[in-house]
Amino acid sequence: MTEERTETERMPLLDHLIELRRRLLYSVVGLVILFFICYAFAADIYGFLVQPLANILEEQGGERRMIYTALYEAFFTYIKVAFFAALFLGFPLIAGQIWMFVAPGLYQNEKRAFLPFLVATPILFFMGGALVYYLIFPMAWSFFISFEVPGGEGALPIQLEAKVDQYLSLVMRLIFAFGLCFQLPVLMTLLARVGMITSQGMKDKRKYAIVAAFVAAAILTPPDVISQIGLAVPTILLYEISIYCVRVVEKQRAREEEKDRNMDTEDIEGDDDDEVGEDEDVQGQPRPSGTPAD
Repeated sequence: MTEERTETERMPLLDHLIELRRRLLYSVVGLVILFFICYAFAADIYGFLVQPLANILEEQGGERRMIYTALYEAFFTYIKVAFFAALFLGFPLIAGQIWMFVAPGLYQNEKRAFLPFLVATPILFFMGGALVYYLIFPMAWSFFISFEVPGGEGALPIQLEAKVDQYLSLVMRLIFAFGLCFQLPVLMTLLARVGMITSQGMKDKRKYAIVAAFVAAAILTPPDVISQIGLAVPTILLYEISIYCVRVVEKQRAREEEKDRNMDTEDIEGDDDDEVGEDEDVQGQPRPSGTPAD
């Protein structure tokens, strides 16, 4: 009996580990397939990422170029491009596998509460990437290129010749920085659901949040005022949106608690009515024959 009980207790854990291995295997296989597909289009993807810089250089006229100084630099740059693109495109697959692993252990109300965050996460990340690509890149690249010196008699020109790997590193750093900062409403709402933060506490710490936004922007972005302000200001706005989301969660929780209290009150009143009815039945039932009166 002891061996059977031990084996029975182990089976659920083994089943969970087998299911986890299967979900990880699906995710890895999906990423590998996407990596090879993206590598076939790595040059096109890199061309898309470099397009904001190409547009600015084209406006200035003249033939411009990007360089690489190591023989293997362009090859490894395309590998990085394919890897980052595979992660970006494969996020829905990874999120879906996580959901399929976690969902069987959740109640129906927990599934309804968790699923919107799973959907909102890639959307917000895409919004952050779109903001930095279409708004921040043109302004930041124009600022950096403004330090070029045309040169002249007795002076050497200072001209930008960007390296392919350094440009990719800078671009991916900014895209991931903006994408992660746009996850702030999701993170704060989840913390509010587990009761770790409140909307009033976030309001009281607003000034510290503003300072933290500028400090994070200074760390995550290049040392120019355009990209730093471009990241700090949306982060502050997202913090205000997070306060609103947390307030909505608190109101929803208050309604659920009020509903539970009402149900408990009704159950208690129903039990009291049942007890009263039983007493009346006992008092009203006829005395058995042969029982002496008091």
